[in-house]
Amino acid sequence: MKLKITIPKDKKHTETVTCVAWSSADEVISTGDDHKILKWNLVTGESFPLSTLPADVFPTDMSILPSQSKAGKNSSDVFVITSSDGKFHLFSNAGRIEKSVEAHKGAVLSGKWSKDGSALLTAGEDGQIKIWSRSGMLRSTLAQLPCCIYSVVWSPESDNVLYTNGKQLVIKPLQPSAKPLTWKAHDGIVLKVDWNSVNNLILSGGEDCKYKIWDSYGRPLYSSAIHDYPITSVSWSPDGNLFTVGSFNMLRLCDRSGWSHGLEKPTTGSVFNVAWSMDGTQVAAACADGHVMLAHCIEKRLEWCEFEVTLTGRKTIEVRNVVNDAHETLELRDRVIKMSLAFKHLVVVTSSQCLVYSTNNFNTPAIFDPRDGNISFIQQCEKHFLIVDHVGLYIYSYEGRQICSPKLPGGVRGSSLSIRTVSLSPDVLAVRDVKNDHSVMLYDANSGKLLGDGAPVVHTMEILTVHLSQCGPMSDRFLAIIDKNHDLYLTPVRKTSSNHRLPKLASMVQSLKWNSNVNILCGLRDMKLLVWFYPRALFLDKDILPQTLHERECSEFGKNPELCDFNENTVIVRRADGSICSISNMPYPAMLHRLVAADKWNEAVRLCRFAKLKSLWACLASMTLKEKDLATAEIAYAAIGEVDKVEYLKHIKSIPSKEVRTAEITLLSGSVNEAEAILIQGGFIYRAIQLNLDLFHWERALELAVKHKTHVDTVLGYRQVYLNQIHKQETSNKFKQYSKGVEINWQNIESKIEMELEKE
Repeated sequence: MKLKITIPKDKKHTETVTCVAWSSADEVISTGDDHKILKWNLVTGESFPLSTLPADVFPTDMSILPSQSKAGKNSSDVFVITSSDGKFHLFSNAGRIEKSVEAHKGAVLSGKWSKDGSALLTAGEDGQIKIWSRSGMLRSTLAQLPCCIYSVVWSPESDNVLYTNGKQLVIKPLQPSAKPLTWKAHDGIVLKVDWNSVNNLILSGGEDCKYKIWDSYGRPLYSSAIHDYPITSVSWSPDGNLFTVGSFNMLRLCDRSGWSHGLEKPTTGSVFNVAWSMDGTQVAAACADGHVMLAHCIEKRLEWCEFEVTLTGRKTIEVRNVVNDAHETLELRDRVIKMSLAFKHLVVVTSSQCLVYSTNNFNTPAIFDPRDGNISFIQQCEKHFLIVDHVGLYIYSYEGRQICSPKLPGGVRGSSLSIRTVSLSPDVLAVRDVKNDHSVMLYDANSGKLLGDGAPVVHTMEILTVHLSQCGPMSDRFLAIIDKNHDLYLTPVRKTSSNHRLPKLASMVQSLKWNSNVNILCGLRDMKLLVWFYPRALFLDKDILPQTLHERECSEFGKNPELCDFNENTVIVRRADGSICSISNMPYPAMLHRLVAADKWNEAVRLCRFAKLKSLWACLASMTLKEKDLATAEIAYAAIGEVDKVEYLKHIKSIPSKEVRTAEITLLSGSVNEAEAILIQGGFIYRAIQLNLDLFHWERALELAVKHKTHVDTVLGYRQVYLNQIHKQETSNKFKQYSKGVEINWQNIESKIEMELEKE
């Protein structure tokens, strides 16, 4: 990927351009030291004067009122320009000055609208930070510093303010009693900052000629090499996947991880200001020589199986099949905004249409009109795909038919979501709650309604990433999440009660991906690639879960690599420097999954004997517990040396009743409540009571005996024997109460137990 820059031959500004901003997807507003305010139309390539500033007013910053505050309008109604005379000026879209407000002593160096457009933030040479209403009324003075503040920006939720303080960065909460967070960011004065609302990362550039990335706690994530000149501008793209850095005769396009996609060196002097278009495909830059530089992101490349797709121009896509070297050129009538390739389909969104191509035929795409032109991202699964725009979420079939549009609670907009907090599977859509980052909402992908009783999956920590498994029916659907501590948790989507505790699968996991074809999970941790051949073993037999895990050293990827794809037996990893590498995984686990799905147990055993891998036998053992195949389970557990479980399986096979056998296998998986429910539903009350007695669940055993009016004396008798063995007195009031009216006769108890067993 790189930027294709366009510099107009004729300079429309006669002096330095200091500010640029996008009023719509194809219109840019610019102003500079020549006091002109110009509007550029990118469709026609023309510019025309919008307004003129007074001769003694030199603009320093410009901010367009956010589009989400204007309920569906395509262009902005209001923009603000801060100036060197200590004022900020509110302009209408037609270029008329609505209001000029005396704001600071000395120049106003930075001015930013809040995300909802309800407040304006200004900072100036006098060291003050002030918050104003939309109409220009002063609300509060947030800070007073002894030095000038060069840049200021709102937090994603507009509840904090980030500003520069010499070499430091400061996050100041709006609450008066809250303590600000301060850290040294650069070795020179910090000139520019930006805070992305989607990935919640901070970007800064300074006079030490470096740009750096921070998280919202001030922890460093990336520091660039030293450039030749100070960094004069930084800006995140709206979706948070890219950012641009400007300096003297330099414009750099970077990934969110920090590494550089492309470097352009135009002879335009310093780049004082950079702005992204609302759809995240175009960049406008204010240059010191009077030019307004425009750039478009091209050469984005996607790969899936044997297909390679490259965006070669604004409206041109090249498709190549690397197996037979076939080429296709797709000429579109509008510029491309987003595209996605997976599951035998290419989805392309332009400024006016959405086109869905099948990899079998690129000549006749399905075409429909998207709801909104500002697309945040596209996500695909086997049966359908998801489009997220600035307004909401929409699920479409590959024929171009809209299936549903899930409604986010509390008026949350799609622009606040990212590809890491949304996951789509053939039947379930998982979305991390924007207002409560500890919970994940699950939707039915076919109806758009909340799944089950609507209860979200709740975690104790902030959730960073969500991933849904892609294969099998909904009963095999699992949700994997990574929290703020980078711990990996796994839960079935059908257990979504608020008190359901998420079981932990691994610690310090940086990135993870589900396989597209079978339910195998891979992750990266501490320069190692982890592959769980059968993650469901976490719920079936935790003891053998470590044996289903395959670890592989991958120190060659460097620090902070990221998993891009896991298809068939190939894992695609992006290294820290941006290069893409592939790792081959052993084919046997995927073959085993397919054999078990087809109920070919004999073939599965033969495969394990051929491969002679303990991890494969452990997977088969867990699979047999799920499918209740005792004969194969005995073989698999014997192969991995689990003698105690082999003996227990023999005991289960000797039980004549099918319901009791099912309950015992469920108990072997650790699901006590489920095993008890199976026994009670089948009418085996004594077995359910005995189950709780064996596990020393005395209160529950007595509760069942009293409820079903049977074996109360049995429970009391075993309780008495237990207390005598440990030399303790009865302390439970319930047992004291029932002991008074029940006589314990062991001969009667044993005869009743024999009768129960004979019934079975």
